[in-house]
Amino acid sequence: MQYMYAALLLHSAGKEITESNIEGILNAAGIKPDEIRVKALVAALSEINIDEALKTQIYAPAQGAAPSAIPAVEEKKAEEKPKVEEEKKEEDLQGLSALFG
Repeated sequence: MQYMYAALLLHSAGKEITESNIEGILNAAGIKPDEIRVKALVAALSEINIDEALKTQIYAPAQGAAPSAIPAVEEKKAEEKPKVEEEKKEEDLQGLSALFG
């Protein structure tokens, strides 16, 4: 996580995201940088437009997902109840036809 924060700090400062710059930020924060992680991060970010990535929403917030799931359950319950009542009405009608049949 610290590596991403270092890259975002460099980006917001308008500095180039390089291995030495990221290592400098991590060293200044008292973190011993892992060379492999730094190289991987710089390589991954070289193909990404950070401004566009920050504008797009990567995941939906947990709060937004719950309300959409609740109405679906409520709709199913509402649909199931009338079916049971319709079946009872059909049974009642069949019972009457047997009496008059």
